[in-house]
Amino acid sequence: MNTATMNLIDPLIEFQPELQQIRRDIHAYPELCYEEQRTAGVVAQKLTDWGIPVLRGMGGTGVVGIIKAGSSARAVGLRADMDALPMQELNTFAHASRHTGKMHACGHDGHTAMLLGAAHYLAQQRNFDGTVYVIFQPAEEGGAGARAMMEHGLFEQCPMDAVFGMHNWPGAAVGTFGVTPGPMMASSNEFEVIVQGKGAHAAQPHKGVDPIMVAVQIAQGWQTIVSRNKSPIDAGVLSITQIHAGSATNVIPDEATLIGTVRTFNTEVLNLIEQRMRAVAQHTAAAFDAQVDFRFKRNYPPLVNHVKETALAVEVLQAMVGTRNVNAAVEPTMGAEDFAFMLQQKPGCYVFIGNGEGAHRTMGHGLGPCNLHNPSYDFNDELLPIGASYWVRLAQAYLSR
Repeated sequence: MNTATMNLIDPLIEFQPELQQIRRDIHAYPELCYEEQRTAGVVAQKLTDWGIPVLRGMGGTGVVGIIKAGSSARAVGLRADMDALPMQELNTFAHASRHTGKMHACGHDGHTAMLLGAAHYLAQQRNFDGTVYVIFQPAEEGGAGARAMMEHGLFEQCPMDAVFGMHNWPGAAVGTFGVTPGPMMASSNEFEVIVQGKGAHAAQPHKGVDPIMVAVQIAQGWQTIVSRNKSPIDAGVLSITQIHAGSATNVIPDEATLIGTVRTFNTEVLNLIEQRMRAVAQHTAAAFDAQVDFRFKRNYPPLVNHVKETALAVEVLQAMVGTRNVNAAVEPTMGAEDFAFMLQQKPGCYVFIGNGEGAHRTMGHGLGPCNLHNPSYDFNDELLPIGASYWVRLAQAYLSR
């Protein structure tokens, strides 16, 4: 989709080369969760250069810019994430990662650059009435940086009426957006269950309690939870991703460990799955004379968009890229996102912005697909003025109501 066919903000189109330079610089120097010192420094320096007051260190390495205009007490928050992933980049183009084993494989470099673009325009024009907080969050990738910023006083120091987020979505065409009211991303939870048996010689299994066979029975029993205990109308995923046991071919080990993840769109289904997993594990182990240590960790809650704020986001997007380029009932994903914590405290909406199929990648990209968390991924710089324009239009629309 050509940017000329969209209702974008002209100064942001002209600002794209600088935003691209910022984005690629951040991409070249990725930092993992709570290590985003350089990235936070780049963000804070840009905001300061543009005359925007800055709060540093919120939630560890978070940065918040404060942009005020007019006299209204209303305020809105716009959030981007800054952290990278612990994986090796396969791309060899000029802005590929300089840090071994670290890569911006989820596009947080692009999210940061888009929000910086919006901040630059809003600070220059001040064509709104109220306060815009631009939130640059650390540690989205498993570190719950959103929660850390909130615990550090984000909403107390920056009182806002609503908060909005955005993530690039590979496979969706550039110039398109996806959103839905209600659940849009799943909760993220992990489990580790240790089955304690009794070791024995493999030739004399009757003298021990085989934890591997108990683990297999538990794994099979768990699969009936989704198919027989949970309502078929409710979404839920229970995936066992690791089974560890033993170290020799002629020894029945003492222990076997089951590890995996559970994803749901609401807490009631999550409660059911956890309760049934615990019961099945404990009673199955008891039936075989074994014991279990059941550990279940709730990481991120479901991301649930608020109806009113989602309707506003759709209205802004349709005016910008056209009705046919906005899927206002996009299929939710079982992926997770810690922006969910912010939406538990404040009304708001989270949208997907199309990142294309990967044809934008320059010479030297890896042979893999341009998918999230793939070592051949790269953010599409065509999105920079699109996403920045959305942020500006959204902030203006929200504060005018």
